Amino acid sequence: MSAPSPHPDSLWAPWRLAYITGDKADAPAPEPAVWRPGADTDCFLCRAAAVAATHDRTLGVLERTPTALVLLNRYPYANGHLLIAPLDHRAMLADLTSDTLLELQQRLADWCGRLQLALQAHGLNIGLNLGQVAGAGVPGHLHWHLVPRWPGDVNFMTSVAGVRVIPQALDALWEQLRSTS
Repeated sequence: MSAPSPHPDSLWAPWRLAYITGDKADAPAPEPAVWRPGADTDCFLCRAAAVAATHDRTLGVLERTPTALVLLNRYPYANGHLLIAPLDHRAMLADLTSDTLLELQQRLADWCGRLQLALQAHGLNIGLNLGQVAGAGVPGHLHWHLVPRWPGDVNFMTSVAGVRVIPQALDALWEQLRSTS
């Protein structure tokens, strides 16, 4: 058995640079059609809600309802990582109407089934971080993370090597998930 190399392997992921630096230059930015009342023009979820549905593929939007949005996470923890958010820019659960909260929960339940069907996910992580100190990357616009999981998946890579392994291009994933609708 040979000794491990003192030089770690490199995993090239240039698409992550915009996330790390906070640069939005590589993110597609179609002109919003209609901003919702209270929208934040710097919020990617508000922009996705405001843009015409003809740009859904470019933005990774999988589904729109009158009160909710389901989209691919541009910087996923695992293949199939989705975000489910209200259309309105709201920071806390108490800020949502009962109808919106119910719709968001229905979207979560529906997309759990779709991910299990389309990606043969054996389990799912569902997470909601409220507030910056709780880990919310967009503290002003609450959203759930829906992350499919499989036996033996590589979730240890993030904690052991600081690496995420995503085996499918976002565009191919969008196409696959849209076809399950």
